[in-house]
Amino acid sequence: MTVNDDSFTNWKHREEIAESMIPLIGKLHRERDVTVLLHSRSLVNKSVVSLLKTHRFVRQIAGEELSVTETLPFLQALTALDLGPSQIDIGRLAEEYRTDDRGLSVEEFTAQAVAGATGANKIESREGRDVVLYGFGRIGRLVARLLIEKSGSGNGLRLRAIVVRNGGDQDIVRRASLLRRDSIHGQFQGTITVDEANSTITANGNEIKVIYANDPSEIDYTAYGIKDAILIDNTGKWRDREGLSQHLRPGVDKVVLTAPGKGDVPNIVHGVNHDTVKPDEQIISCASCTTNAIVPPLKAMDDEYGVVRGHVETVHSFTNDQNLLDNYHKADRRGRSAPLNMVITETGAASAVSKALPDLKAHITGSSIRVPVPDVSIAILNLQLARETTREEVLDHLREISLTSPLRRQIDFISTPDAVSSDFIGSRHASIVDAGATKVEGDNAILYLWYDNEFGYSCQVIRVVQHVSGVEYPTFPAPAV
Repeated sequence: MTVNDDSFTNWKHREEIAESMIPLIGKLHRERDVTVLLHSRSLVNKSVVSLLKTHRFVRQIAGEELSVTETLPFLQALTALDLGPSQIDIGRLAEEYRTDDRGLSVEEFTAQAVAGATGANKIESREGRDVVLYGFGRIGRLVARLLIEKSGSGNGLRLRAIVVRNGGDQDIVRRASLLRRDSIHGQFQGTITVDEANSTITANGNEIKVIYANDPSEIDYTAYGIKDAILIDNTGKWRDREGLSQHLRPGVDKVVLTAPGKGDVPNIVHGVNHDTVKPDEQIISCASCTTNAIVPPLKAMDDEYGVVRGHVETVHSFTNDQNLLDNYHKADRRGRSAPLNMVITETGAASAVSKALPDLKAHITGSSIRVPVPDVSIAILNLQLARETTREEVLDHLREISLTSPLRRQIDFISTPDAVSSDFIGSRHASIVDAGATKVEGDNAILYLWYDNEFGYSCQVIRVVQHVSGVEYPTFPAPAV
């Protein structure tokens, strides 16, 4: 047998193991509302090859590959436990077990590590929470995909309705088609059917009512059986409390804005200040994609080194607000052709930092350049620190933050030398630290932070909605504080 034969045999063996993991992951999710993770990456509804790639990717951040032969025993141990709703990271279990010197079996170690989700400690599955999408543009459709994806257990968020203006003949067919196919994010993973007569779209068994309205005041959501819903406003038409309060109609309990809020509307970046949302707060904002990208790493750097001042320059993909060809636009420069030019513009992300990080004393400035790519942006965060450090120390700190801290779902870390923007399409993190581009000299650190300004931001929106709805379940092993 040749070396190549050995490699192929090994691959086939790992494929077989990954195949055996899929029904275990699915059953835990459907029957117990348990989401299985691998270093914060969900393994639910993943294919064999996706499972293997996710395991292999761990080497980028942890330094060595994690094999399915190592994680399968922990997954099997989980199936034998009396688990309640939770998120369980089998990558963390495997890595912590490597360094554990108590001589425990995999089953004993797993039972202790997830004890907070078992027996008398476990929380009960909660009744699903209704969600309404007001607007169905780029972010709205991605949020819809995520809500449908996460509805497998039936105990989480339930997308009940979409509110749009009627675009005319076959409106619902065209909107369903945009949900089904996306030029950047690919095909919808599942099946979609349309019932024009009843104005519904059924996606993976989720029946979604399409409500046509020109104004929030026209809608009584209880007429559609919707109650205590969280409404996600994707239009950005209203950004202050007075305007967003129009959504607080019969059947709607809370409003979440997918744009920076104005006035006293709280701007929430999940992982940083989501725990400041008061239970009785009815209107909140998820800030902007760029704010979500820079605030978590800014917090990570300030906590460790202190930040004296900083500047963020975003190189941002073009958006629907810009023109395809030169034409009138009320804003400076944005009237010039987006796919043909780099366009200097403004960003409100720097000024929004103070809302999400009120304890940060540093003054942060910001500017932006729109460039001819349809998705994925990069934020260049130039910081003066309170103490001197080294590049190696900063990278070790950020790598550890991405693996074990409460910010591990917000901050990702990559060390590949040839990464480019398209590699991060579909990233579920708020931002990804590019280790190769990081520069540190004395008390100055320059971080290059990639972010999928569409999908990564939509994931942050979903996390905020899960939190305020009460269906954000605890993660085990617990992250390092």
